[in-house]
Amino acid sequence: MFLHADIVVKAVILGLALASVATWTVLLVKTIQLRLARRAARRASATLMASPSLFGAIRQLAGQRSAVIRLLAAAEDELDRSQDLSAEGIKERVAWELERLQGVAARQIGRGMGVLATIGAVAPFIGLFGTVWGIMNSFVGISRAHTTNLAVVAPGIAEALLATAFGLVAAIPAVVIYNVFVRSIGGYRADLTDASVAILRLLSRDLERDNREFDLRRGPRAADAPALSIAQSAE
Repeated sequence: MFLHADIVVKAVILGLALASVATWTVLLVKTIQLRLARRAARRASATLMASPSLFGAIRQLAGQRSAVIRLLAAAEDELDRSQDLSAEGIKERVAWELERLQGVAARQIGRGMGVLATIGAVAPFIGLFGTVWGIMNSFVGISRAHTTNLAVVAPGIAEALLATAFGLVAAIPAVVIYNVFVRSIGGYRADLTDASVAILRLLSRDLERDNREFDLRRGPRAADAPALSIAQSAE
């Protein structure tokens, strides 16, 4: 049917086939990306929850790479810049920065979702266009043949309906995959929110400690406890 179809119908079918390939490619790439990102975020969050201080978390997570590490690095950087300022101001600025970084991470992990949304919304209409075009050509063929014999009409209509079938084959998986990824990205955002809450809790705890022997950058002062920046160690 494809070989005997009109050139426009062929173009529509080929376009829809490419769209279907794009859908499955996004599925493969985003599945791997989301699994790795969520696994890293959960591990880092578990470390933050168990750590007694922000400095301890920095030392435990040094060398790892994830969105949570960027959150922790932002908190550390704000501490460096605001050592002589009020604790409330520090916590407020860190909270703003963590919220911004969560949005950045969500946008990064959501790349490719627009492709799925576009294919799911447009593919049925492109297939319908191919069907309408094919049926129009069939009617033209009927008028030229001066006959309504089913043997003359059926092949053209079948070729036209093939475009609609390809449109549905491209659109249905795209919509299903898009909805699955929306839920998964929502879970990833929740993981980042948990990590941000843990960082703010550790930060607040450290800022409120009334102990002169404690240094926010170094932890308990000791000769064998050198200052270590998580941003530097991650490099």
